[in-house]
Amino acid sequence: MTDTIAAIDIGTNSFHLVVARPGDGHTFEVVAREKEMVRLGAGAGGRATDLKDLQPDAIDRGIATLGRFRQIAEIHDAKVYAVATSAVREAENANVFVKRARKEAGVDVDVITGVEEARLIHLGVLQAVPVFDKRLVLVDIGGGSTEILVGEKGEVLASGSLKVGALRLQRRFFRTDLVHPAAVDSCRRYVRAALAPMARPVRKKGFDVAVGSSGTIQAVAGLVNAARGDDSPRSFNLFELTRDEVDRAVQAIVGAETVALRRELVGIDPSRADIILPGALILQETMHELGMAQMTVSDYALREGVMLDALERERGSALHHLHDLRRRSVIHLGELMDDDPVHSAQSARLALKLFDEIHDLGLHQLDDQHRELLEAAALLANVGLFVSHDKHHKHSYYVIRNSDHLAGFTDHEIEVIALVARYHRKGEPKPTHPEFDALGNEQQKVVRMLAGILRVAIALDRSHAGLVKKLKCKLTDGGKRGLVIDLTPVDTDADLSLERYTADDRKGLLEEVLGLEVVIDERQW
Repeated sequence: MTDTIAAIDIGTNSFHLVVARPGDGHTFEVVAREKEMVRLGAGAGGRATDLKDLQPDAIDRGIATLGRFRQIAEIHDAKVYAVATSAVREAENANVFVKRARKEAGVDVDVITGVEEARLIHLGVLQAVPVFDKRLVLVDIGGGSTEILVGEKGEVLASGSLKVGALRLQRRFFRTDLVHPAAVDSCRRYVRAALAPMARPVRKKGFDVAVGSSGTIQAVAGLVNAARGDDSPRSFNLFELTRDEVDRAVQAIVGAETVALRRELVGIDPSRADIILPGALILQETMHELGMAQMTVSDYALREGVMLDALERERGSALHHLHDLRRRSVIHLGELMDDDPVHSAQSARLALKLFDEIHDLGLHQLDDQHRELLEAAALLANVGLFVSHDKHHKHSYYVIRNSDHLAGFTDHEIEVIALVARYHRKGEPKPTHPEFDALGNEQQKVVRMLAGILRVAIALDRSHAGLVKKLKCKLTDGGKRGLVIDLTPVDTDADLSLERYTADDRKGLLEEVLGLEVVIDERQW
């Protein structure tokens, strides 16, 4: 296992880095922290812009920051995990940022969904606030979005990502330096409307404690602390603020009509003076709409969640929670959209067996994480049939790629799953396919190998009758002639002719990636 891990949170407003060594269980020892106010969701001079398109100078700032963060990680010999949130998630030119991050900064960036962002924040918060046994409602106010989650004992009961964030609302309602009362009222109404879809499930589920994580909430906590006349603490972790105190803090912010006046407020972080108003309004309306009388502040958030998530990945079989979470989400999506899950389960079983057999023969060096992605692709390959039978492999790609149901997977992993499912039939992966071409060379090889295996596995249940009981692979003539896949039928009466014919017809991609002729054979009873 990697001794040290670096987690990078690429936010709309700020970039955060935490470098830590793993300890016992879910603990870790932080050895370095960095934060830079990059304003990725802004353009020249840090001015808020349309989040649908990252501005060139904002991308430049982001790449430069990632380069510095990577250098810090290298000092500690740390493996880097980087996730991007709202600004990159919504940008039409996100691929420009991701490609430049890989090429210029040496950082592979995973763009995560809002639901996955909420899950990771929840994971991080549970390490800082002792509320594991209580039902909590979690609020994280970012620059581009606000994540809300109801959880209990580590399980997510409800979650959502709302397109309201401090930088986004500054752009929409507070473009000028002087605050107009009508703009404040309009912003409040907009936030309340955005909160409505999450207010209902939160009130229905109920909660014992409210927790807030983010720079915005800590900034408001600073104002509340100053209003109490207390010295500024070294950390606001576990700081408690009431709804009435937040109301008074917002009143003070609104009363400071310009950015310059807001910088003079006692307890405020000057770097947040330009976006504190919309952020504080989001917090205020959230507390009122969701029925929060008070809130506990968490100093841990997304980057710590990414850290713990990475530790679970590195430890593999030592921790089962992440694997179970991922598999449950795959099965749930399949149950929603696959009309023949028994066939999909049989295809997945055969695909995993074929993966293992080929691995044992030394024909690929893929690992357990790739095996898990293959299983997910096999279980979801036919979800596109829910849309239409015609070109359903392409529909499967779209459904997998755009579903919020796949929890625990990174954006990159979801892309690989979607592409393997997309190539389970018809045309093979080609550089002319934009999504496939966007992958790096190594990942293209992974997709081709997994898709080649999946094509044969699905063919081996062509009749949807589960006629193949097991399979065994062997090399012939020292591997010079090819690979034989021996099939064992479920009983002596089983006719595998259709399965053998279809597998023979669809083995081309597997032969290409293995560089061997593949022979489909049947063991006799």
